[in-house]
Formats: sequence, structure tokens, C-alpha cells
Amino acid sequence: MKIAILSTNRELYSTRRLVEAAENRGHTVRVVNHKRCYMNIVSNNPEIHYNGEVLEDFDAIIPRIGASVSFYGTAVVRQFEMMGVYSVNESVAITRSRDKLRALQLLSRKGIGLPVTGFASAPGDTDDLLAVVGGAPVVIKLLEGTQGVGVVLAETRQAASSVIEAFRGLKANFMVQQFVKEADGADIRCLVVGDKVVAAMKRQGKEGEFRSNLHRGGSAKLEKISPEERRTAVKSAAIMGLNVAGVDLLRSSKGPVVMEVNSSPGLEGIEKATKKDVGGMIIEFIEKNARQGRTRTRGKG
Repeated sequence: MKIAILSTNRELYSTRRLVEAAENRGHTVRVVNHKRCYMNIVSNNPEIHYNGEVLEDFDAIIPRIGASVSFYGTAVVRQFEMMGVYSVNESVAITRSRDKLRALQLLSRKGIGLPVTGFASAPGDTDDLLAVVGGAPVVIKLLEGTQGVGVVLAETRQAASSVIEAFRGLKANFMVQQFVKEADGADIRCLVVGDKVVAAMKRQGKEGEFRSNLHRGGSAKLEKISPEERRTAVKSAAIMGLNVAGVDLLRSSKGPVVMEVNSSPGLEGIEKATKKDVGGMIIEFIEKNARQGRTRTRGKG
């Protein structure tokens, strides 16, 4: 097969591992910087140009679209879909998961466990907003934040009011979530491929840090998850429409709750923690499922 990996940096661990895994299985692989693609929008003959050439004859693409370039990156994925190229994660699913409000609303509608969450832009009554989620302490998140950036733990009502006032001053959309104290600064990252959790790790924030992101000094180790956690992760990825996803869970007193569904999960932390060949599993999934024109949406939406 001829596979394109859409990535802005071929030296990133995840990109290198996917290239290595594909080549080890006998495939031809090319890393394409989606930010440098340009598209010919014409009836019945969609094209993607890259460094002066027309990209064609790919059997499948693996989108590794960063949050900061979601709009343009998903447009490139959509153009490949219009050309009949199979995408392991489709443009509609990536867009759906990147919109935190939309994602949580979809998960909620399907009965997935979530922290009690309030969304706001310019709330007229801050006290009522805090009451909706059960009062302080609360976690306040910018909707556009990633990797723990724009996430604040407010331990008192006064602190929460100050943060909300600051976000209002920035004219930023944000959400206020119940603080799951029993999680003790840890979460579970489940790596879903197809309809299975192929690897799971527990991420623990460093001492004094409630965020468990590895980029912020957190640690990771192999974790055995419960059948309920496994079902929750698989169902959450399916609701988003993602074939490959990182589903982040917290262990609450009421069972697993979903924090986020990531459409471009990093492979370094989970492969090192679990010693599993996740990159190879993704390529194997593509081998079994990639067919010309098999993209369900064909670039719609």
C-alpha cells in the first residue's frame, strides 16, 4: 500500500514510529506537511498540490493534525476523502472531537459518564454557574487549550470567580467542571484502535500538580483497566466516529468519567509505558480496512 502521514514534523516520535511500522510491513510511506498543501477545488476532479506536484495514488492517509491547525488540516483530510482516499480518522470525526463543547454534548447524549460540566462565555451570574457544577473546588478550562494549557484548579469560590472574570475579560469560551478529588491527580489514557483498547496507561501528575499531562512532568505506567473502563473508552471513540483515539478517563466514586477524546494521540508515552507496538496495530487496522472510496463521508460535512 501507499500511505501518507499528514504531519508537520517528520522527526516527532509518533510520526517516526508510524513510518517505521508501515515500512516494516512492506508499505510505501510518505510524510506530508498538511500546512504546505494547497487544493484545487473543482467539480469532479479534486486535487491536492504539494511542493509543485499533484499528490495522487495514495491508498490511505493517517492524519496527525495538531489542534492549532485543525481548520486547515481537516480541510486537507476532506480533500483526500473527496479523492476517494481512505482516512484512518475522517475529517468530520476529527472536527467533532476537537470541539470540546460538541464532544461532551455528544458523549452526554449517549449516556457516557462525565464530570458535571458548565459551559459559558459571559455568564451573568457566576455564583449560579459554580452552583451548577456543585461549587468549589472546580476546574476551569479554556475550550481552545491543549496539553494542560489554559486549565486552572480553583479551590475556593473567590478564586473561581477571579479566574472566570479573567476569562470573560479575554472574551474566551470556557467550561467549568467538577473537580474529581478521588482521582488524586491521575488519569487513565486508553488507546483505542477500531473497536478495541489496545493499550492503557495510568498518568500521574507530579507532586502538587493536578494535571497529569506527561508534557508537564507527569509519569506513566502500564495499567490494567476494568471492563467498564474498556467499554467506556471504546464507546466514546465510536461516538466521535474515530477509528484511532486516545480516550482520557478519571476514576471517580461513580465510575469512569471521560475527560477528553483525542483524535491524534501521541504514541511515545503509551508505547514506552506498555511496551506495545501501537504503531504496528494502527498500520494493521489500515491494512484490514483501507479500500478505495471506503471513507464513509466522502468529504461531506
